[in-house]
Amino acid sequence: MIKTNAKIKVDNLTIAYGSNVLMQNIAFEVKKEDVFIIMGPSGCGKSSLLKVLTGLKRPTKGKVLVDNVDFWAADDDKRAVIMQKCGILYQSGALFSSMTLAENVALPLKQYSQYSTATIKDIVELKLALVGLKGYGDFYPSEISGGMKKRAGLARALALDPEIVYFDEPSAGLDPVSAKLLDDLILDINQSLGTTIVVVTHELESIFAIGKDAIYLDVDSKNISARGNPHELLKNPPNQNVLSFLSGGKCYGKTA
Repeated sequence: MIKTNAKIKVDNLTIAYGSNVLMQNIAFEVKKEDVFIIMGPSGCGKSSLLKVLTGLKRPTKGKVLVDNVDFWAADDDKRAVIMQKCGILYQSGALFSSMTLAENVALPLKQYSQYSTATIKDIVELKLALVGLKGYGDFYPSEISGGMKKRAGLARALALDPEIVYFDEPSAGLDPVSAKLLDDLILDINQSLGTTIVVVTHELESIFAIGKDAIYLDVDSKNISARGNPHELLKNPPNQNVLSFLSGGKCYGKTA
């Protein structure tokens, strides 16, 4: 196996549900400390690809390498070690409604670390402060706004100091101000902690605000039809689908 300096390498990946093939033979790399965007229209397979990357769905074919370790070929113990390097912010925040924010953030620490109760408390306070929720540890999810729920979910995703954080449509359902705050927070985490960020989204403002590198999943070809910085892809789109997507449907002329 040829080693790579990429944090994540996807090779010859096919994802299908029975006879329904969503994407086939796709390949890309995510650099260490990158903010990488997986974009495309509804139905292109963005969420399914995220499930493969995060261990929720086994691919039909192909490899996912994390730090040169084949994730799906690894045994359960090795896969668990890889997963502990990763944090996930789900679209809804996925907080446990019966737990306070502090209890939600503490959960992975209690399950996967040997820290004392006092140390866990200190870490929880630190993570909540990191996402702008200092003093909200005793609140329940029902008592806070949608944007705050997303930030609390992010605090939980960061609890174990992951090297990679995956985001599933982080701006979905948020007002523009809350979405901008979350985008800024993602960039702060990437720059201050050196965390590799992978974001699944179709929100153009977020794509252009935070994306350093991106792939476009094409429904027609069931493959990647564009790769690069979103701003550069808009300036020099490789095809009409990419132009239409990145321009919000405002450009219908021929590509350059």
